[in-house]
Amino acid sequence: MFTLPLTDPVMIFALTMVIFLVSPMIMKMLRIPGIIGPIIAGIIIGPHGLGVLQRGQTIELLGTVGLLFIIFIAGLEMDLEGFKKYRNRSIVFGFLSFIFPLALGTFIGIILGYSMTASILLGSILGSHTLLGYPIASRLGIAKNKAVTTALGGTLLTDTLALLVLAVVTGAATGNLTIQFFIVLVISLIVFTLLNIFGIPYISRQFFRNVINEGSTDFTYVIVILFLSGFLATVAGLQPIIGAFLAGLSLNRLVFDHGTLMNRIRFTANALFIPFFLLSVGMLMDLSVLIENPRAWLLTGLILVSVFLGKLIASWIASYVYQYNKEERHITFGLTIPQAAATLASTLVGYDVGLLDQATVNGVIIMILGTCIAGPYLVEKHGRKLSLLEEQTEFESGDAPQRIMIPLYNPETMDSLLDLGFVLRKSSGTEEPLYPLTVVKKDLKNAENEVAKAEKMLNYAVKYASGAEVPVKTITRVNYNIANGIERAMAEERATKVIVGWNGEKTAPQRIFGTVIDQLLSKTHQSILITRLGHPLNITKRIVVVLPRGIDHSFGFIDALKHVKKMANFLGATLLFLIIGEGSSKYDKYIKETTPNPASTIRVVPDWDTFYLSYFVTLKDDDLVVVLSGRRGTIAWHPELEEVPNKLTNVNPESFIIYYPTEEKHVDMRGASGTIIPNEMLFKRDFD
Repeated sequence: MFTLPLTDPVMIFALTMVIFLVSPMIMKMLRIPGIIGPIIAGIIIGPHGLGVLQRGQTIELLGTVGLLFIIFIAGLEMDLEGFKKYRNRSIVFGFLSFIFPLALGTFIGIILGYSMTASILLGSILGSHTLLGYPIASRLGIAKNKAVTTALGGTLLTDTLALLVLAVVTGAATGNLTIQFFIVLVISLIVFTLLNIFGIPYISRQFFRNVINEGSTDFTYVIVILFLSGFLATVAGLQPIIGAFLAGLSLNRLVFDHGTLMNRIRFTANALFIPFFLLSVGMLMDLSVLIENPRAWLLTGLILVSVFLGKLIASWIASYVYQYNKEERHITFGLTIPQAAATLASTLVGYDVGLLDQATVNGVIIMILGTCIAGPYLVEKHGRKLSLLEEQTEFESGDAPQRIMIPLYNPETMDSLLDLGFVLRKSSGTEEPLYPLTVVKKDLKNAENEVAKAEKMLNYAVKYASGAEVPVKTITRVNYNIANGIERAMAEERATKVIVGWNGEKTAPQRIFGTVIDQLLSKTHQSILITRLGHPLNITKRIVVVLPRGIDHSFGFIDALKHVKKMANFLGATLLFLIIGEGSSKYDKYIKETTPNPASTIRVVPDWDTFYLSYFVTLKDDDLVVVLSGRRGTIAWHPELEEVPNKLTNVNPESFIIYYPTEEKHVDMRGASGTIIPNEMLFKRDFD
């Protein structure tokens, strides 16, 4: 049992789990990124070290799965909107960041006697990079800086080019670099592109729309897409990691970055498969080659110099062309130095097909260790300086932490309400928990059983939110009047937004939504979102924003506009603004100057009848309609606003949000003319 190398599967698995637990802790103590831990452990216990483990079929299988997960998650996490926003800068910088290390790496490969294909592969390995320092930039509050966004967008190009070079080079290494190979490659890329644009997203939208929302089913579906795409890439003569990358891009807009599904993907990958891949890479390294072969030290040194020099030249040129300051130049340099995901992938593939020797693998691993330490250090050091240089905005009470409360009543709509809460929480940039609330309509003496039922509903909300790693604070209130119970909870917890579900039913005497919601609107001044979601949020392709006449005079209009645009940006959806009964000139300024700026279209609709006759019929199954409405008695209110919700319930797929902006004056005190709206204007408007 204890003969080395170990062969008992239970002992092997137990040992690897201990390594995955302990090694990142040790790295953290040494202030080294945790990703380095399993690699160093693989060097020590691998066949070229103490010989405790062999790099057998089990390690290779789990390592390959981890490799595909790394590339898949890279595709899922690509900031496509950031790339679109700064696409010209990102393309230029990404090309520079790839071409200079590629040229230097190819040159040193040639002078050291490598074949041309191996030299080009070595150069492409140095050209890619992993955004290991991005979480640091995000934590320092510079994630939206133009230099950071440029580096993020450039990653999409560098990784894509690296994988394409890998496909061509491995084809040459296996003797398949013929005209037929290029024809197959071009056709395969076209097929994959079409599949990426139309096939997988369409199938996935239908799946998420029609399949019951179960965590295990959603996760299994995503894994099927991942490995099926990898298999199809192999059939097409490409590397499976290219299929994994394209699968990630295909699902990019359908898997929320901070949602439950994405958390499950990351958890499975980071806890198990990716550590196996890192361990297997470490087991490839043979330290004896460095000791016995001085040429290996020369190769390692040249690799390090090439990657640092190539990335520095690209950052310097980009900062000169786009007039970035010194700190921004260092930030782009620090973000693009680290080599991990695509670098490890290409190195392993190159070694497996015989293009790279043991000395090259050693040099690349040492390069990974060095860059993963230097990159985050530079981002941390210069990110702090850049953060201090960023223009500071005056604090307003409206900028206080956003607290989102979600009254729950119907178990069937809980998931959709919580998902909307996740999106709004992310778009608000708040670290505050969500506040699921249940109100029991009983007297205090007889409420025990109903409170117990309410707690079961809240327990489900806790479990669902924990899957997305979103903190929650559950609240239960007992009150004869549900609206009063919600109002009191809002006041006690200082909630700034409330998400309320609506079933579309009301009795004749009830004004708009029904007694509870109507009372809540009349009693509160916070933002209220009345929702009816007929499809999952993640399949939303377009948000249709209805701006009624005078809504720009609502106190919270700008705040609401920001959140709608952030929601669209987070969902990867386009925006269609429909301005009812007014010219677009004054709204153009608000829409253009309010960030972020996802792809938007502005149209003027002369009246409500035209809106119902011309635009209702054009709504699609994956549209989300958001109506910015005004409370009765405010200057933004109009009688027609009371008819809109009822009419929206008759539109397929019945997915809409009636968004009542806050009526707190400190949030947005200025009207369209830039003057404070006096109270008498409110009464005059209501009277008219």
